[in-house]
Amino acid sequence: MKFMKLGSKPDQFQSDGNNIRYIATELASDVVISVGDVKFDLHKFPLLSKSSKLQKLVASTNEGNGDEIHIHDIPGGPTAFEICAKFCYSMTVTLNAYNVVAARCAAEYLGMHETVEKGNLIYKIDVFLGSSIFRSWKDSIIVLQTTKSLLPWSEELKLVSHCADAIASKASVDVSKVDWSYTYNRKKLPEENGNDPNWNGVRNRMVPKDWWAEDLCELEVDLYKQVISNINKRGVISGEVVGEALKAYTLRNLPGFNKGGDDTLNARSIVDAIVWLLPAEKGCVSCSFLFKLLKAALLVDIGEVAKKELIRRIGQQLEAASASDLLIRAPDGEALIYDVEIVRNILEEFTKPDQNSKIQLAEEDGNEIQEIRRPGILTEASKLMVAKLVDVYLAEIAKDPNLPLATFVDLADMVSGCSRPSHDGLYRAIDMYLKEHPGVSKSERKRICKLMDCKKLSVDACMHAVQNERLPLRTVVQVLFFEQVRAAASSGSSTPDLPKGIKDLNSGSHGSSRSATTNTEEDWDAVATVEELKALKAEVAALRLGGGRNGGEVRHSNADKAAAGKMKGLIMSRKIFSKIWSGKAGGQSCDNSGSDSSESHVSAIPEEANSTPSRNRRRSVS
Repeated sequence: MKFMKLGSKPDQFQSDGNNIRYIATELASDVVISVGDVKFDLHKFPLLSKSSKLQKLVASTNEGNGDEIHIHDIPGGPTAFEICAKFCYSMTVTLNAYNVVAARCAAEYLGMHETVEKGNLIYKIDVFLGSSIFRSWKDSIIVLQTTKSLLPWSEELKLVSHCADAIASKASVDVSKVDWSYTYNRKKLPEENGNDPNWNGVRNRMVPKDWWAEDLCELEVDLYKQVISNINKRGVISGEVVGEALKAYTLRNLPGFNKGGDDTLNARSIVDAIVWLLPAEKGCVSCSFLFKLLKAALLVDIGEVAKKELIRRIGQQLEAASASDLLIRAPDGEALIYDVEIVRNILEEFTKPDQNSKIQLAEEDGNEIQEIRRPGILTEASKLMVAKLVDVYLAEIAKDPNLPLATFVDLADMVSGCSRPSHDGLYRAIDMYLKEHPGVSKSERKRICKLMDCKKLSVDACMHAVQNERLPLRTVVQVLFFEQVRAAASSGSSTPDLPKGIKDLNSGSHGSSRSATTNTEEDWDAVATVEELKALKAEVAALRLGGGRNGGEVRHSNADKAAAGKMKGLIMSRKIFSKIWSGKAGGQSCDNSGSDSSESHVSAIPEEANSTPSRNRRRSVS
């Protein structure tokens, strides 16, 4: 730490109790100066020779306004005044990073300028600051911290700006010129302590680009904001390094504050400052970090402008998020578990049509407008990743018993334009919703099932869906049909062979006891009965074993035959049949949310299997 000694005479200041300071000399004091609750018994001549302020105050006292001078507003209080008084007496006084700002502000208050006497205190302190303090990384940070308690004096004297500029200047130097002695929070290495016998005095370790980030974490948020703004203006340090520094500061100062009181006010200031310090370039901070900032912002009730800015930034790189990032708890008193509305806003930001070529205007230095062209993110890869993300998110929020079906459907529709090869993730989310909301109506069940494209379900998902008692019969039959089409295509057959039950239905046979004229949309939207599912399971078994294509017959019980007959009657209706198989019938929704193209749906089956009521117990196909 740098220091400067002033004066040559020994320190003769002594105390009489806690509140009286005097000079131990034979010459009687002729002036009493009260600074706060401390009285100083001093002499006029040495004080008046260097302080224009005291000259005026003593003159006012001589005019009959009292024998004692009262000073209550001097920056730095009694301690700073005593430093100035010792300088007037030419007594030895030591200035360092901890007291130099207070002494400088007090000297300004007392008017200790060169016009009063050459080589006065203000001049000497300014020389010390410029030649020593501002050239030291460690001392500059300490001095900047001390300016906080001396506002507005330290601000008006530009001590804050000079400190911030000195720190930013050192943080921006080339890494090859940085020595570890710059940092003072880092634990010393063994060789630096002299404990490494193999150390030859040469530093072999590479200095990281963000070597300065940890030290700045000790600054209060207002001071930190000035330093980072100064660093950004220089344009030397990359946005990625600044982003890492902002993350380090946030994690250090927001480890888990308690909501309420000063903690909330301080946290709000920190979050607001970090939001506006974020680099303009996309990807300089992780999406996960942005979500943590957003969750903190919601907790401390930050302003709407800063909140929208966070949502905009998250929307720019949403493809890098995880499902846990999206699970933002709803405010207290809300019916829902998670804040779905804010996720909707993020998705809207992601899907903005002008995202690919948006121009952002940034104001610099108060009057210059700079254009920053932002690269678009709506590539096919990013859309696919967001669709998968939404699928997983929907599966999580579907567990909320209070989640309206309309909200579920709206979120899924927001990524309906994301084309992907598999709808397994969306199927899992739909199945989870139906499981947790058994009371949904037939029309609602039909509406939610329209979200997925049955042709895009994997084999495992198809096998699970065919046995799923929660799905409408329409959906179950669709799944079975498309699974047979896929199986036939994989075997090289140009015309797929339908399973026996479906083939009979498609051939126009009217052997069912249920007339085609009695079929209604309500029948198709109803949940399949156990007997109907068993009949379909038999067809799936035949499909798996190849019996339905090679002439092998699968034995059916009377109940199975009756259920199959009922299904024949349903599918026999040409009108309904065309609606099922036609892509325009609405039984499938092209390219709606979510993709789990590489995921096996087997992992989802055990969870639901144990939760099915006993009367609709699922049986293994194999």
